[in-house]
Amino acid sequence: MKKILLTGLLFLGLNANSQIVNGTAAKNFTLVDINGNTQDLYTYLDAGKTVFIDVSATWCGPCWDYHNTNALEDLWINHGPAGGTNVSQTTTDDVVVLFVEGETSNTLAQLQGTTTAQTYAGFTQGDWITGVSHPIIDLSSNDKASFRANFPYTGFPTIIKICPNRLMEDVGQASATALYSAKTDCPAPATSSVDVLYNAFLSAPVNCPGESYTPVVSFMNNSTTPLTSATISVKSGATVVATGTYSGSLEKYGIATVTCSPIVNFAGGNLVINIDASGDVNTVNNIITKNIPLSTSNVPANNVIVKVSTDRYGSETTWAIKSINGVTKISGGPYTDQTSAGTYAQTNKTANLLNGCYYLEVKDSYGDGFTGSAGNGSVAITVNGVTYAGVTSFTSTSATVGFVVNNALSAGIDELATSMDLNVYPNPASDKLNVAFNADNVDYTINISDLAGRIVSSTSYSKLADYQNLEIPLTGISSGNYIISISSINGNVNQHIVVE
Repeated sequence: MKKILLTGLLFLGLNANSQIVNGTAAKNFTLVDINGNTQDLYTYLDAGKTVFIDVSATWCGPCWDYHNTNALEDLWINHGPAGGTNVSQTTTDDVVVLFVEGETSNTLAQLQGTTTAQTYAGFTQGDWITGVSHPIIDLSSNDKASFRANFPYTGFPTIIKICPNRLMEDVGQASATALYSAKTDCPAPATSSVDVLYNAFLSAPVNCPGESYTPVVSFMNNSTTPLTSATISVKSGATVVATGTYSGSLEKYGIATVTCSPIVNFAGGNLVINIDASGDVNTVNNIITKNIPLSTSNVPANNVIVKVSTDRYGSETTWAIKSINGVTKISGGPYTDQTSAGTYAQTNKTANLLNGCYYLEVKDSYGDGFTGSAGNGSVAITVNGVTYAGVTSFTSTSATVGFVVNNALSAGIDELATSMDLNVYPNPASDKLNVAFNADNVDYTINISDLAGRIVSSTSYSKLADYQNLEIPLTGISSGNYIISISSINGNVNQHIVVE
């Protein structure tokens, strides 16, 4: 499992917030391996090869463990370029494997395993060369600054897959079989005079009630000739709700970004994005469907506290609160790794947010989140100890949740709860929850939501009057922290509850 070594990062001078962004185009490099051979990335890609790069450091324990699985050596032998050192005569001839020692002051002795130094500047796990047939590149003797700028790895090892059309992906420490299987995700190299393919959806992952939504889409010219024009259409159901156009001269494998017309008062849901170019011979990769949920979490104050807990591997966790147009307002992480599994509270951060639409984005650099055998983490947006939005169950590379800041909601909340004589008990609760209050002969809705804003229980009541003591069953609701909301035309009161 890849773990970012913070001491090593300080030694390297890396930017811990930069990382390989899947779906971006790799720039070319020309590097010399330890045998004096030139390794040119685009030469391999233009020959239709998929390139896998293992960026490691000789002092890195997890790198050494992965190196000794021989996954990349097996990949080279069975799928490497015909005629390559030790490559099988029955090779599929469609892969190139490169090992890059990514340390800034590495020595050849470290790669050879002959040094006895005990510091990061000279330490080695062993002999990295013997038994390796694929090219080994010592970055310290090449243009390391350029390579690190183009491939912003945040930790060792980083395993990068680069498709023939330049698109790259951090694929992690997988077996040879899994790595070769990942190659099938690569689009076919350009063979037609007109061929465009979808690359990325760059708009906010959520929208807020009453807000316009502007789709931003990038696409690649997978044509053998420059592309001069393309049209983007965005549908909600059968209706075209936004459009955009590209004109210019986009070179082969170039990527263009198009900002489409805004969708007024977008209420969320599926958007079908289609990229069209006249004469396109392959439209399979032109269409993508994105689900954009509508945020229903309301935060009743401008000043919020962001409470963060991580699992054992805090160095993998980062988070940011962003406006709906993607501007980061506050961020945090990475954090310090611990020695055992568990939940580790981090220092709270305070954010002063204007009224408006936001989303919380949580990332895990390894790709397994912070829920599981290493412990359980969470990132919560809180006001006065009450959580209004957050990410709890998280087992992937990233997670987002939207919320609306509206400090007008805070006015009168305490007074409303007092006038209702509200009492929610028991708390913590297990099988049922009682909600007691003075009702005003109006309709009420009682929702229970998790910290990500998902409603797990909802009950509506018509024309309640006098003092009520309502019993809310908790059957089927997992143990954890929740928000109970009592709503009517008179206002909305939220309270934090715990289900055991």
